[in-house]
Amino acid sequence: MKLIVVGLNHKTAPVEIRERLAFNNKELIREGLRYLLNRCGVDEALIFSTCNRVEVYSYKSISSCNLTFSAGEENRLENSIKSFLSDFHKMEFAEFEKYLYIYRDREAVEHLFKVSASLDSMIIGEPQITGQVKEAFEIALSEKATSLIFNHLMNRALFTAKRVRKETRIGENPVSVSYAAVGLIKKVFADLSKKSVLLLGAGEMAELAIRNLIGSGVKDIFVTNRTYERAEELAKLFNGKAISFERLKESLTKADIVLCSTAAPYYVIEEKILKEVMFLRKYKPIFLIDISVPRNIDPNCNNIDNVYLYNIDDLQDVVDSNMLERRKEAEKALQIVQEETDKFFQWLNSLSTVPVIVSIRNKAEQIRQEEFEKFKVKFKNLSPEILNSVEYLTHSIINKIMHEPTVALKNNCEMKETLILAARRLFGLDNEEE
Repeated sequence: MKLIVVGLNHKTAPVEIRERLAFNNKELIREGLRYLLNRCGVDEALIFSTCNRVEVYSYKSISSCNLTFSAGEENRLENSIKSFLSDFHKMEFAEFEKYLYIYRDREAVEHLFKVSASLDSMIIGEPQITGQVKEAFEIALSEKATSLIFNHLMNRALFTAKRVRKETRIGENPVSVSYAAVGLIKKVFADLSKKSVLLLGAGEMAELAIRNLIGSGVKDIFVTNRTYERAEELAKLFNGKAISFERLKESLTKADIVLCSTAAPYYVIEEKILKEVMFLRKYKPIFLIDISVPRNIDPNCNNIDNVYLYNIDDLQDVVDSNMLERRKEAEKALQIVQEETDKFFQWLNSLSTVPVIVSIRNKAEQIRQEEFEKFKVKFKNLSPEILNSVEYLTHSIINKIMHEPTVALKNNCEMKETLILAARRLFGLDNEEE
């Protein structure tokens, strides 16, 4: 077998290279798969293209009489994939050659399993990648670009991702500022469906946090901004209500969660104002997230009872801590990848030996039957009972002789290809095919 991955990703190539080599829609991927199958001499293929990576997976079977790839054949296969990327995207090979990585056989399988389990992502543990791998597989299936090997390989990749999610905590800790903010909010408010959110300003990270809160059940959203038109625009986006900036104090008395992200160079919410607000709220808890730089909420507000104030540095500390936890979980995930890679190659090795074992057994059975027929002709007067006993004996001898060769061929070892080649020659299987 020769399984090869040729690709580049966010670690090896800048975005301007990745976007030029990207397959930006399903039809481009379909065209690419047809090109690979018809012009690159591969038996199976899969193209995986996202904003962070472009990878071409290809499989070329090895004939039973030639169990290894020569260096020249291997280079031709790799070069055909590189030429495909160059020709298909009309981009000189020299422009992207230094950014490529190439994985072969076991390394290729390990790489795919890591990618599927989000161990090779820009953000370790992000869940979208598994769905993207599944979609790439479905496109390849629809083009009949995969068969026995890749169908099993891709199913094992998706199963590996499922195991990693189930058996590790790699996806539990938020590693973006907006997700971290929502995670902290959930520690204060268990049920967000009855909580109201006030968005103060129009910063991008605050918008992301709002979207995450909506996904967590928040329904009441208010938006205020110095430019009322902008507040209306955002309120419409989130199905919320715009409030004039002059009513900020009144808004604070009603909000449970405040996301602050303005461009003001001063404190928009001062300690004195918030003390008055908390008195009016009867000290009902309020959660304040200040994502502004410079800060827009007076840090002294945190000294007021039932005020929970976090700024961008606090959130980044949470993100860094969570990322460290994900890296620890990634170590456990890598063990799962190794286990699943071993299982895949055990299955693959069994495929390579089955035809040889069957051929040897068929040849042995043919010889046994021929010799038994000669025996019956020579000893015509033997009773059926004795003939049955002799036939049983010959079966038993064949099985015992075949036991050790069968075990040796089935075992997963580095000498497997050598053993298969030796077995074919020792039992004369190559001569029969010729």
